[in-house]
Parts: sequence; C-alpha cells; structure tokens
Amino acid sequence: MYLGNIMLLVLNLPLINIWVRVVRIPYIFLFPLILLFCLIGAFSLDFSMSAIYFMCIFGVIGYIMNKFEYEPTPLIMGFILGPLMEKSLRQALIIAHGSFASFFGKPICVVVLSLAALILITNIMPYLRSKRMAVGTGK
Repeated sequence: MYLGNIMLLVLNLPLINIWVRVVRIPYIFLFPLILLFCLIGAFSLDFSMSAIYFMCIFGVIGYIMNKFEYEPTPLIMGFILGPLMEKSLRQALIIAHGSFASFFGKPICVVVLSLAALILITNIMPYLRSKRMAVGTGK
C-alpha cells in the first residue's frame, strides 16, 4: 500500500496539468468516453454480452436511485456482504440442525437482534409519523 501511494504521488505530481485539462472537458464529450470505457471493461471480464447487459441494467438502477435520492452505500454493502452472510447463515443452520431457535438462545444474539430491530423501528417511525400527519391534515 505504501508503495502504491508513493507511485501515485510520483505519477500525479508531474501530470497534474493533464488532470486539470481532463476536468475542463465538457460533460457532453466526457460522458460518451466514460460509457465506452465502461462497456469495454465489462466486456473484457469474460468476453460475453451478458456482462454488458448487466452493466446497463445496473446503470439504469443507479440512475433511478440517484433520481429518487437513494443512498448507494447500502446496496453496495449488500452486494459485498450478502454472499458472506448467506454462507454464515447456512453454516449456523447446519450446526443447529436447521433450527432458528439457536439464534435466540444466547444473550448476545438477543441483544444484537434487539438492537437491529430498534434501529429499524427508529428509521421507520419518521416516515409513519409524516404519513399520519398527512392523513390527519387531509393532504
């Protein structure tokens, strides 16, 4: 990591003028180039059109999320941590012989699940209050 940062410093200091010029390129010219490089990168992963289709689908999903002001962080974390969590859940269920009761038997599990439920409820409450206020005022 240190070596990478040193190389980045060595390369970026002399090239700062070029990066400033790149930033000044109008968006109408820069966007097609970025899209082209993304398409080339997606295709070069396994040389199949399905990677390009997936990239386009997720691009549209990202655009919709941006339009409706959704945070992308939970989605990215879900993609990264989802398979690991599924594997761990499968292992825990195999150890417990398929019983979900093992998740509620230990005090630490009950505390963590209670905290998760509390966080979920505190995030939902403002939405429910605004809905109730809107119904009460007739909007």
